[in-house]
Amino acid sequence: MFVVALVPLLVGLVVASVGILGFSERLPRNRFGGVRTPATLRDDETFRVGNKVAGLPIAVGGAVGILGGTAALAMTGTAATIVTAVLALLGTLVITGAGGVLGHRAAEAVPEPEPELPEGCKGCQCGGCGVAALAGGAERRSGHRLD
Repeated sequence: MFVVALVPLLVGLVVASVGILGFSERLPRNRFGGVRTPATLRDDETFRVGNKVAGLPIAVGGAVGILGGTAALAMTGTAATIVTAVLALLGTLVITGAGGVLGHRAAEAVPEPEPELPEGCKGCQCGGCGVAALAGGAERRSGHRLD
């Protein structure tokens, strides 16, 4: 039963460390750890914001796994150890999942950056060239109607 109790403890340690790194903004953008949704992987800023928001709940989920695994190690009965380990894993997964949803929503709320105009159009005030229209929003930026 020792191994059963170690599972939530080890999972909790990994999850808590990812949560702490995300909350402290030290989690680099990657495809393996943290909140990885299309919204958070859009750019570095959305990854940072999403994982900062999700960091605290994810760390709490990891703490639940650590505490549950420690409690399961202290249990003397087989059934109590299994129940405690399963509840700790479920708690870790539910809280971590909720943190991931919060991080995804925060990343979606970050506005997309304005597209850069090609080199020849930077500083053009007329807004009448076709290149500016292709870059999007030239009509809004210049105040002129493009025909």
